[in-house]
Amino acid sequence: MELSYHEKLTLIKLKDLRKAKFEDLVNETGLDQVAVMRAVLWLQSKGLAKLHEKKKKVVKLTETGKKYAEIGLPERRALKLLAERGRVTLKDLTEVLSDDELKPIIGILRKEGWATVRKENGKLVLEVTEKGREALNLDRPIDKALKILAENGEVEAKEIEGLVSLNELKRRKIAEDELKTEREVEITEEGLKLAEKGLELKEEISILTPELIKSGKWRNVEFKRFNIKAPVRRIYPGKKQPYRAFLDKIRRKLIEMGFIEMTVESLIETQFWNFDALFQPQNHPARDWTDTYQLKYPKYGFLPDEELVERVKASHEHGWITGSRGWGYRWDPRMAMMLMPRAHGTALDARQLAKGVKIPGKYFTIQRVFRPDVLDRTHLIEFNQIDGFVVDENLNFRHLLGILKRFAIEVAGAKKVKFLPDYYPFTEPSVQMSAKHPELGWVEFGGAGIFREEMTKPLGIDVPVIAWGIGIDRLAMFKLGIDDIRYLFSYDLKWLREAKIIW
Repeated sequence: MELSYHEKLTLIKLKDLRKAKFEDLVNETGLDQVAVMRAVLWLQSKGLAKLHEKKKKVVKLTETGKKYAEIGLPERRALKLLAERGRVTLKDLTEVLSDDELKPIIGILRKEGWATVRKENGKLVLEVTEKGREALNLDRPIDKALKILAENGEVEAKEIEGLVSLNELKRRKIAEDELKTEREVEITEEGLKLAEKGLELKEEISILTPELIKSGKWRNVEFKRFNIKAPVRRIYPGKKQPYRAFLDKIRRKLIEMGFIEMTVESLIETQFWNFDALFQPQNHPARDWTDTYQLKYPKYGFLPDEELVERVKASHEHGWITGSRGWGYRWDPRMAMMLMPRAHGTALDARQLAKGVKIPGKYFTIQRVFRPDVLDRTHLIEFNQIDGFVVDENLNFRHLLGILKRFAIEVAGAKKVKFLPDYYPFTEPSVQMSAKHPELGWVEFGGAGIFREEMTKPLGIDVPVIAWGIGIDRLAMFKLGIDDIRYLFSYDLKWLREAKIIW
């Protein structure tokens, strides 16, 4: 039976140990862990050794837990001060507690029955109870668990769970658990017989060099064999953050489809480009502080050239030459100069149309936008939006629906898509697009329509323009297989390492 140098060395050491912990075998052979593991697996496949594995959950103190083991749990320190003085205020407790420790302490003291709490002159006052004084010399289960962990460094979870809930220790950031694998290696009868016969250890090489061939030394050495099926330590190479990689793929796909990317350096926009150039009236509720952010300082920016501003003003006030009656109010240039974090990527559509476009032409942008909202699993206050438009003489609403459906299925990976009527001040007709998420159900992730002439004509465009704005973050949820939009910006290393974009 042929054995490699590492296998022979491992078997020789096992002959003396008979049965050994994997770590002890590593120390005895002087090889690294990966080499010993490969040798053991080869020996096991040949019936010369057996590898026994046992998984166990262990618990150890966090840095916070180590601090508590040294100076005492917050409730213990608070109780000691309370027992010394009889009654204290929250300000008194700051002498022995940090701000983070102070927040939950009243609830803990009440729950343990160590103190009574009442208000005096608008201040919370705590008085020690008889039970609190008696508790000074008594160890609670959590105190015992802390002591055991401090003395042993690491213990099996079952020892701690017999005293206190592991979830309680983790919630208070006192301890953390970890799943560990214990390995033992045992020599078999066949392996023992072979080892006792005597094994010749020859120098092992992994690279055949010209010098070895010329000298003839290759005849007296053993060539290292490699087991490509043996488990090795997993390596996580550097890579792009999953969400950033998704955005780059979207950008590349749109460019491959013939779209031209619109870019702008600043995240700050004037209300002129964010609203006025889009034919959104100045008394529209979307301009209110509850729907958009505004800059406090500087408060105002600059308007573009006077001729463009006059056309936009006329379109708002009486419709200019569009055949519309406009909004019928007096347009205020001062309001249009107000600065704000960009509320939607459509502002860049207006800028590009005013700058000039190819006809026919296709344009897109991926921009960070900002809106006041309630954070939850489908909403963010700062997010990315992909906006785009197509300009051509013969475009109609059916072209728009076709592009949106293709985008949702081919780019976003949605299985089902539906369209619903909607309203936007700058498009007519308008449509809302929703896609079905396997966990969240129907999720709205885009609005679209045909730009109104009251918007496009003042910007110098006299042909149909179909446009859309899509919450790219919500599309990313489909592609990355997550059900919480906040996870796109997670610091979870496991997710960052393993997340894959599904195309």
